[in-house]
Amino acid sequence: MDQKVVVITTGGTIAMSQSDETEGVKPEDPAALQDTLPLLNKYAKVEMDHFLNLPSPHITPAIMAQIAGRAKHFLEQNDVAGVVITHGTDTLEETAYFLSLVLPQDKPVVITGAMRSQNELGADGPYNLVNAVRVASDKKAKGMGTLVVFNDEIHSPKTVTKTHTSNVATFQSPGLGPLGMITKKEILFQRQAVSEKQLPLNPPSHQVALIKAVSGMDSSMIEWAIEQNMDGLVIEALGQGNLPPMMLPGIRKALSRNMPVVLVSRCFNGVVLDTYEYEGGGKQLKEMGLLFCNGINGPKARIKLMLALQQTTDPKKLESYFQM
Repeated sequence: MDQKVVVITTGGTIAMSQSDETEGVKPEDPAALQDTLPLLNKYAKVEMDHFLNLPSPHITPAIMAQIAGRAKHFLEQNDVAGVVITHGTDTLEETAYFLSLVLPQDKPVVITGAMRSQNELGADGPYNLVNAVRVASDKKAKGMGTLVVFNDEIHSPKTVTKTHTSNVATFQSPGLGPLGMITKKEILFQRQAVSEKQLPLNPPSHQVALIKAVSGMDSSMIEWAIEQNMDGLVIEALGQGNLPPMMLPGIRKALSRNMPVVLVSRCFNGVVLDTYEYEGGGKQLKEMGLLFCNGINGPKARIKLMLALQQTTDPKKLESYFQM
């Protein structure tokens, strides 16, 4: 009980209710989460900070930077053991990954939310919030940095992703599984998260496009990104890192204009490799100068490129950020 945890609310389903008239789910007063304080205070001294009230599709990288700044403000206070952030689930993994790249690792920052609104049967928000506070106040979470807590599981922002549109067990870490679990009696960590190279906390000023490769795709979307003066491009490639040959002219044009092109796989598991030696194969793409990104998905690679571009535009230096 001597541990202080600050809960920063930013909106999402956890702060919404279903209308009896329209049956639509819409934002409500986030102060309603105050009703959980007596329960939360059983595990830590909890302070609520109602910062934002936005559905997560409204969250932008610039707002992620604001959330990070708010969390940093509390983390720098000596009496704060950890921070919990409530967030909508649609872009939760992107915000979590952003925070993991820019916030210090010594105190836990735990992100959670809900798949069911406050007045729905079986609402999971209060339960997830209690568990998030338990993790943030637990000594075993010290030094773990940013974590995602959902449905009795603790996940790394690098690996976690939303896998189902409505299931309360939507957040999974394909291939690796959760970092730990939450039982009625204790917090259990099964493995340590791998820390990544930290980046300065600045509002992103670079625009990065994300393209998902499909069969028969040509260069038209890449041409669009060039015409829009995008600062970078992330491509979710097929398999181990291969693309349809008709995409190559656009990629060459982008590279000739010093636009960094990052390659990830559209697969849930595995990494991109320069294995296949045919037109559009990974070996050719590597030789062309694409930056191979191992271990994160397209949306997260986009976040990382936005932040990395604020540090450098040098391809070799950029590559170092994506080999972690």
